[in-house]
Amino acid sequence: MSRQPVRSAACIIRAAVLPLAVLLLAVLSGCTPSGSPDAGTSSGAATGSGAKPSGAITVFAAASLKQAFTELASTFEAEHPGTTVTLSFAGSSDLASQISQGAPADVFASADTANMQKVQDAGLTDGMPQDFATNTLAIAVPPGNPAGVASLQDLARPGIRLVTCARQVPCGAATAKVAEAAGLTLSPVSEENAVTDVMGKVASGEADAGLVYGTDIKASGDKVAGIQFPESVSAVNTYPIAGVAGGRNKATAQAFLDVVTGPEGQKVLAAAGFGPASSGPAGSGSASSAPASSSPGSK
Repeated sequence: MSRQPVRSAACIIRAAVLPLAVLLLAVLSGCTPSGSPDAGTSSGAATGSGAKPSGAITVFAAASLKQAFTELASTFEAEHPGTTVTLSFAGSSDLASQISQGAPADVFASADTANMQKVQDAGLTDGMPQDFATNTLAIAVPPGNPAGVASLQDLARPGIRLVTCARQVPCGAATAKVAEAAGLTLSPVSEENAVTDVMGKVASGEADAGLVYGTDIKASGDKVAGIQFPESVSAVNTYPIAGVAGGRNKATAQAFLDVVTGPEGQKVLAAAGFGPASSGPAGSGSASSAPASSSPGSK
């Protein structure tokens, strides 16, 4: 009979200690550092905006961006040791097709919204594209302008060997729009898949004139001369950029996007002759967004 009170006391002690132990565990778990794996943030650390850029990325970019993006990639690598930016330049339509067919890329920068839209509609963009620049057409002629081209109308003269971009390429779509707005019928002797190909034919003298972007003429140095024309404001190209879904290095890709759309990237793009992105909705570049500083005819 004397042992019963002892057992009851033990039960009472255990009943009192257990809630305290549970409370202590709850308090300790609440003190877990927010950056620890137990806090549930480890998966976001690899891709969050605070992640340090490292490793390699591949950037698919419109041919007209070659000079600006080459400079930006070099600067990016210098500012982020341990990163490598591989650049692949081509016509935007070709790049969009390559991405749709599974080509490995982390970033896509298009010379128009139409080709970016194709990639976006296929569910292949990582987030919403951002407009980052604008560009307008100009006439490229060989040094000395032997055919005497002085205006857009001159490109429709009989005997003029005109080279343009193909319609599916952004500069070709802009050419068609400009010609329609001016009421002209242009008959190019060749249609190319990239502005760089048009520039090559003009520089070599295979063509009397070519319709390209003012930025391409500016980047060419003395290889070609440039002629601006007022009708170019009817077709201002807006350039969007986005990460590619399935990219293997999202943190570094996002860091590169931030550079392109930020002050540093905008400074480099402006120096190359690009205009700022429109302040309106994505893809709504207007004539007022045309590069004010682009002077294709001056060297």
